[in-house]
Amino acid sequence: MKIDILTLFPDMFKPVLSESILKRAQEKGLVEINLHYLRKWTEDKRGTVDDRPFGGGPGMVLKLEPIYKALQELQEEGSFVILMGPQGRRLEQRLAIELASKSHLIIISGHYEGVDERVRENLIDMEVSIGDYILTCGELPAMVLIDCVVRLIPGVLGNEYANEFESFQNYLLEYPQYTRPAEFNNWRVPEVLLSGDHKKIERWRYAMAIKRTKKLRPDLYRRFLELRKKGGIKNG
Repeated sequence: MKIDILTLFPDMFKPVLSESILKRAQEKGLVEINLHYLRKWTEDKRGTVDDRPFGGGPGMVLKLEPIYKALQELQEEGSFVILMGPQGRRLEQRLAIELASKSHLIIISGHYEGVDERVRENLIDMEVSIGDYILTCGELPAMVLIDCVVRLIPGVLGNEYANEFESFQNYLLEYPQYTRPAEFNNWRVPEVLLSGDHKKIERWRYAMAIKRTKKLRPDLYRRFLELRKKGGIKNG
């Protein structure tokens, strides 16, 4: 996968992209991530990327022209353009899986009071939001999206099983996890996990995931039931 990021603050990304899984994914050649300073595509000496909104109102709006010129240069066959913004589709695991199948993502980090509406109308394929709250810039949501998507690329995590059952797959939270020692301070690991019977363990984990989701996230549990009713999920 190739990811191009349009941003006003490229230095914000560097610590995140140079550590842990994202760093290793780039070193393995599984993903190419490029940072692009949006002011590069401005015409005046100040590198103006924003202006006052027509009709008045507070704040500044990102201009159309720099984004248009940047996309003209960066887009190629198969490119999928994403705007990070509060009006977009909520980022969930199923959307991350969908985006992980793309060969080229271009991510626009929103800013100020938003972007010229003509960007939404003419230049992007999707707007994505990471939640119903306000952040100072679109760079942080872009980092969340990148991390969420890149880890789903085959080979990135190393152990392919790691993606088979994680929180929010099929709208279920992840089952409880334990490691050594098997007993500590009279707190014991469930016996089934020590049995060596992998079919029993799998059934227990599935049941625990359902139980945990029903208790902690009834909204997800309802969606799980709806999906299972439609035949989108096996009964375990």
